[in-house]
Amino acid sequence: MPAAAERGTVKFYEATEDTSLGYTGNLDAVHRWGLPGVQPCPTCRAGGGSPSLAYPCVDLCSLPESELKRLSNPWPVPREESARLIELIRPFAPSWAVLKPGAQFGPRTGSGSGRFGPLFMQNSWSLYLRREALEQLQAAGIRGLQGCPLSVRFRGKNPPELLELQLELHGRFHPSCLPPDRKPPCPTCGNDRLKVPEPIVLDAASLPDSVDVFRMTDAWTVILVTERFVEAVQRLGLDGVTFRELETR
Repeated sequence: MPAAAERGTVKFYEATEDTSLGYTGNLDAVHRWGLPGVQPCPTCRAGGGSPSLAYPCVDLCSLPESELKRLSNPWPVPREESARLIELIRPFAPSWAVLKPGAQFGPRTGSGSGRFGPLFMQNSWSLYLRREALEQLQAAGIRGLQGCPLSVRFRGKNPPELLELQLELHGRFHPSCLPPDRKPPCPTCGNDRLKVPEPIVLDAASLPDSVDVFRMTDAWTVILVTERFVEAVQRLGLDGVTFRELETR
């Protein structure tokens, strides 16, 4: 079936934490490395970085110690240095990766506590699965499940084996949900000042037909899944995450 025709039959959903189930799981952990923030743009004054772009399966251990030290300090750097560090990391990242200031790399490292469901979201931009849940979904044919082990010490007996998903980026906002008076991107740094609209309407032509869970290209804090993913989760009795259907045009 052609991709365009297939997209028209698939429903897409936003994944969010299900807070109604009483799970108490919490991770006090950060990714091992990250691109530092960037100093304010001289034109629009935008700066800093976004930690919502995460690539937990990317291993930077082979870089020189001096570079790893730079990638362990989030303090903003000049744009020239930011661009240099991005190119330094690019060979280690997936070909589809978007590399921006604040992007995170490597396994989450730290501690964890509490009771975790089969699926877990610490925040809106990170999705974790217990290993058994990941294997069940893979056996069900769900695509896009690249799980990366955590480097986390859990308190208590029978700690969960959690994996963080490394998510491809797909999907854009349909123009109908964006403000009509939206300003053009900054001519110097390209910042488009785009905020996540409510409600979200997805551009059908920008949605994938090869993966069932992914991060939104236009909103890195939004994780999207297909109807196939939702049906598999429900059929297998997995919980911890809830789903909101989004309109596509």
